[in-house]
Amino acid sequence: MNHKTRTISNTQRKSWVEKLQARWGVSAAQVFVILLVFACTGFTVMFLKKPVVAFFTGGEQSLVFTITYYILILPIYNIFLLIYGFIFGQFKFFWEFEKRFFKRMFRMK
Repeated sequence: MNHKTRTISNTQRKSWVEKLQARWGVSAAQVFVILLVFACTGFTVMFLKKPVVAFFTGGEQSLVFTITYYILILPIYNIFLLIYGFIFGQFKFFWEFEKRFFKRMFRMK
């Protein structure tokens, strides 16, 4: 690849924000709000991990802890995703996101 080709292909590349805009069908501002919702959800789940799993396992970090964590993380994460989506005004996006996610997960059509 010569210098001219590299320069042309670099100017035609879309930024990661533009790629997410196109994929999700939202504005640039909405991309940042949506990413903020994902970040808040991740931090919330991270902070709640030990207390929630300890409640169900008695506090021991064993195989039971690990299995319980993986069983509980999906519904807890998805509930917080919808809650933060609502708080940040993106509930519709995240509701559709959840529906697509579960359709793919369970192969529903």
